[in-house]
Amino acid sequence: MVIKNKKKFVKSILIIIGIIVFANLLFADKSYSHQEVKYKTLAVVSGDSLWDIAKEERNNNNYYQGKDIRDIIQDIQDVNNLDNCNLKVGQTLNIPTY
Repeated sequence: MVIKNKKKFVKSILIIIGIIVFANLLFADKSYSHQEVKYKTLAVVSGDSLWDIAKEERNNNNYYQGKDIRDIIQDIQDVNNLDNCNLKVGQTLNIPTY
């Protein structure tokens, strides 16, 4: 393949890159602005499980909106330095929120 007109080639590449960047900005569905993460404290009561807590947070906490329950559980474990899913009555958990 031989490029006969380098100026046209460069213009074409720049136009293609511009279209890709514009389309990406136009169709991007997520904002890259960062909100400050805050934490709320949740006291564990009898019958609570990380699955139930994660399910409740996904439904009522914008921080976890649309995320998979398993990812929420893992995040709660990481934030609270939990080695497993076992909870104790009276234990407090820090839950990220906006």
